[in-house]
Amino acid sequence: MNSVLGSVLLPVALAVVMFGLGLSLTVEDFVRVRRHPAAVVVALVCQLVLLPAVCFGLVLLFGLPPLLAVGMMLLAASPGGTTANLFSHVFRGDVALNITLTAVNSVLAVVTLPLVANFAIGHFTTGGDGLDLQFDKVVQVFAIVLIPVVLGMLVRRRSPGFADRMDRPVRIFSVVVLAGVIVATVVSERANLTTYLAATGLIALVFCVLSLSLGYFAPRLFGIGHRQSIASAFEIGVHNSTLAITIAISVLGSTDIAVPAAVYGVVMFPVAALFGWVVVRVRSGDLPETRQPIG
Repeated sequence: MNSVLGSVLLPVALAVVMFGLGLSLTVEDFVRVRRHPAAVVVALVCQLVLLPAVCFGLVLLFGLPPLLAVGMMLLAASPGGTTANLFSHVFRGDVALNITLTAVNSVLAVVTLPLVANFAIGHFTTGGDGLDLQFDKVVQVFAIVLIPVVLGMLVRRRSPGFADRMDRPVRIFSVVVLAGVIVATVVSERANLTTYLAATGLIALVFCVLSLSLGYFAPRLFGIGHRQSIASAFEIGVHNSTLAITIAISVLGSTDIAVPAAVYGVVMFPVAALFGWVVVRVRSGDLPETRQPIG
């Protein structure tokens, strides 16, 4: 892939997306964890522990080539984002919980994402193939994820009106960026496109369905409300594919590793929409009693 795109344009675009995420966050979104711990803890255990384990099992089951296997694991370790919040809003989930999960998960991802990525690199590649997320690269991840979020939160604190006005444009920009990086990845790997789609299309679909289902049914097993479970489902099932692609290309220097996230970025929108429609239709009788926000 073009070096300017990988080293400059992708990180800048992602920084703008993460800045927009920061514009939607306040300190209250982090404090809310203490007041409503159950829903947050269950969702985070699903996201940080169960989801990578499920992805690892699928990768072994489907027998993915090494770099595509690393790409799937990198995707599994990537947190949700503003798109998850949008899906939750459309399908009557608890958006406040989504925002809290996004805030906490974005911070934790600075630690958990390199851990999962390095495990996958060590397990699936021969001698690491020169790939790893060493300290200096972890710092790059930190810069890509957290600094723009913190700046966005500071701007919101000083100018909440501006932050509210920017909400819609940033969401649109996020979708455009995701579409752009998917197209750029596909074009860069067009010679192997058929092979990659054959290798990752089905596993991306299965992983998306399992992620959404895990995110919804695990909280329900612990007696957590319907709306909170919807929020958890989208937070866990709608990954920040832009982040995964950017780390694959700009930090790890591999377009191959970016392919699963690009494929997932296409698959997750229709699957998440269908999942939300089905859950709302099936559970519509529960909606009146679950309209109380968590905070």
